[in-house]
Amino acid sequence: MKLSQFKFDLPDSLIAHSPASTRDEARLMVLDRKTGAIEHRIFKDLLEYFDEHDVMILNNTKVFPARMYGNKEKTGATIEVFLLRELNNELRLWDVLVDPARKIRVGNKLYFGEDDLLVAEVVDNTTSRGRTIRFLFDGTDEEFRRNIEILGETPLPKYIKRKATAEDKERYQTIFAKKEGAVAAPTAGLHFSRELLKRLELKGIEFAEVTLHVGLGTFRQVEVEDLTKHKMDSEQFIIEQKDADIVNRGIENKRRVCAVGTTSMRAIESAVSAGRTLKAANDWTSKFIFPPYDFSIANSMVTNFHTPESTLLMMVSAFGGYEHIMNAYEVAIKEKYRFYSYGDAMLII
Repeated sequence: MKLSQFKFDLPDSLIAHSPASTRDEARLMVLDRKTGAIEHRIFKDLLEYFDEHDVMILNNTKVFPARMYGNKEKTGATIEVFLLRELNNELRLWDVLVDPARKIRVGNKLYFGEDDLLVAEVVDNTTSRGRTIRFLFDGTDEEFRRNIEILGETPLPKYIKRKATAEDKERYQTIFAKKEGAVAAPTAGLHFSRELLKRLELKGIEFAEVTLHVGLGTFRQVEVEDLTKHKMDSEQFIIEQKDADIVNRGIENKRRVCAVGTTSMRAIESAVSAGRTLKAANDWTSKFIFPPYDFSIANSMVTNFHTPESTLLMMVSAFGGYEHIMNAYEVAIKEKYRFYSYGDAMLII
């Protein structure tokens, strides 16, 4: 398929800049991927579509406060430093993006916080905006992490043109987040409240957890018309054997197996055995899913509404059927569903 086939007009007014007042009261569109039939519900109605021994696959990655602001030595210029990933824990080396990049060269030092709580030195250029920095910190790892927590901000996507708030610190994080490492939230999971999870558990739904540390590549634009030429950024994922066993039991018993979010789907589709079951893994994936694609593990999916020409829309179209999804998006725009990270949700069954 071609990039232009995923283009549609999305009014700016439908891009959500803040979350729904209550997690599980966002709107939910339910799409039957066989017939294309659509229902309009509330997210907590999800409970009605799952039965005992059905399986939900959750991404338990945890967003860390990746956006920091430092001052350049001598000039004092304010520089945004976006922490992408830790390269070496002992040396405190990090892969980062800097803005404005033209001002930052190898050898420059950056000072963060009052009393220079952290100091970093630029040790390498990686891309036009990318740098490798080394934090010059002699304390314990626990103290270092605490300082990052103090200085860092919730890394809201750039399209949300406001400062992150205390509410964002809570709401741009799933309630089942455990393993720190993501710089963007697995947003389909943001709709689950503790009450809804408990009600699903009481109904007998089983939960399997995977970890995929979401990177900034999730927001990167596709710049080639021929989708086979697009390269995805690599992301780390982990699937433990006990969770693979839960999923495989659901497959064997022909239960509903639901991937919560594109990140969960990407992880499980990156760890398929020769027998088309899920296997344990600790690896990196650069898998790009677009139509046509034969899915091996999940037979249902929860996802948010995605922006035009995004890799996320392409994956969802591969799962729900291109025509059904593009029609559903037309309906979503007409019905004023909210799009993107803080937006409403879709259940594809």
